[in-house]
Amino acid sequence: MEKSLKSNEEENFSQKYITDAERRELLGALHCRLFWVGQHIPDYVEFEGEKYPLHNYVWELIQKDTLTETEKSRIDKCIDIISAKEQEDEKELEEKPLTHEQAESLYHETAGLLRAIADLKEIESGALKESSKRFQEQFVSQRVKDAKLWLEFIKNVSK
Repeated sequence: MEKSLKSNEEENFSQKYITDAERRELLGALHCRLFWVGQHIPDYVEFEGEKYPLHNYVWELIQKDTLTETEKSRIDKCIDIISAKEQEDEKELEEKPLTHEQAESLYHETAGLLRAIADLKEIESGALKESSKRFQEQFVSQRVKDAKLWLEFIKNVSK
């Protein structure tokens, strides 16, 4: 009887918490090339008892045409804060006993923080504006091509 209770406890434990393999998989996914695809930048990030509105801050910066030196300095400070929080979360994901739900939540938060860091670095360097400009140019060019194809199609169909 004692043996069956012990095996039930072990079974419940293994069902509740992630395994080492699952932990390695989540940590590996954070370091793959396209980890950020589909990840949402958290609305807020809490660090050392302070709550920072992260999503809106990144969005406001994306909308600006140019950045002042003060804004660039604030971006650097924000990156430092987010990086510290991301490292804290990643260490927790690596070491702390977590349920599947907790691990998934922590993974998505950490990936969102990494995405915010990448976006902020691109905003600061101007790379984001440049890639947005190239995308818009390609999008407009493709729309013109599509319109010409439709006109040609309509012309051929109406003959």
